[in-house]
Amino acid sequence: MRYKIQAISNNTLPECVNDFLNYLQTIKGKSENTLDGYKIDLTMFFRFLKIYKELSNSDISFEEIPINDIDNKFLRSIRLSDLYAFISFAEKFRNNGSYARARKVATLKSFFKFLYGKAKVLDENPTTELESPKINKRHPIYLTLEESLKLLNSMNKKDKLYPRDYCVLTLFLNCGLRLSELCSINISKIKGDTLTIIGKGNKERTVYLNVACTKAINDYLSVRDHSKVATEEKDALFISAKNNRINKRTVELLVKKYIKNAGLTKEKYTPHKLRHTAATLMYKHGNVDIRSLQRILGHENISTTQIYTHVDDEKLRDAVNSNPLSNI
Repeated sequence: MRYKIQAISNNTLPECVNDFLNYLQTIKGKSENTLDGYKIDLTMFFRFLKIYKELSNSDISFEEIPINDIDNKFLRSIRLSDLYAFISFAEKFRNNGSYARARKVATLKSFFKFLYGKAKVLDENPTTELESPKINKRHPIYLTLEESLKLLNSMNKKDKLYPRDYCVLTLFLNCGLRLSELCSINISKIKGDTLTIIGKGNKERTVYLNVACTKAINDYLSVRDHSKVATEEKDALFISAKNNRINKRTVELLVKKYIKNAGLTKEKYTPHKLRHTAATLMYKHGNVDIRSLQRILGHENISTTQIYTHVDDEKLRDAVNSNPLSNI
């Protein structure tokens, strides 16, 4: 019996990076999106180091700097000062904010931890004392209940894509799905009022569908034409105009279109902002406790979910205004 081994092997990357990505995929079970993020960060890191250490031809652009010649000797030469120089470069020349720089620090820590502890390539870990930039907590941007209704009601019911697109927006606004989760929905995983999805970190979770969601799904399925869809993609719930599983870019564009059509352009609303909307509406209007909200959203750490407690500010304002001395 032959076994097909699908290991990551990219000849444009250093061997150490390919080994690291294979470890994340096979042992840690990281998703393709996570792997792509690590790959992008490490590619930028090694290209920067080649410039920083004057090992690159100045005639070629940053994106063309080859890094597949990075070897163990080069890795052992990397110091903490090099790492901070890279983070500074990301801020000043790549316009990375604190969130993006914090992600790069996390990537470097994970990578060098692997090289030191698992691959045994390094005698010491240069990221041990590497600090992450301070991130100020931000309130999530979201649509109000009235704006959410305006968005849905502004859609043209005569548009041939209306059933699909209405279903997409309804699931975002009611279930708080991630963009990748919505695109990956399979019809076979819908059972009555439950939907099984593969979330972040390849973790399976159950999403409960309310009346609006089940109706939107059924209305869409009643007109969904899968006659030209490839056999391997017929189970995909959302189909693109090209008869493939809908991709993330298509969903981003349709959200942008309907947001604009509804006149809700004060903020930059994205599929992730609609996820924020669902979470905020559940917490604010549905009296959903923070632990339940954590499970609904598929957050591994409850500190991530706690950004939605910002709506308590309105309760505090109401409490102060209820003081009998407030109008004297």
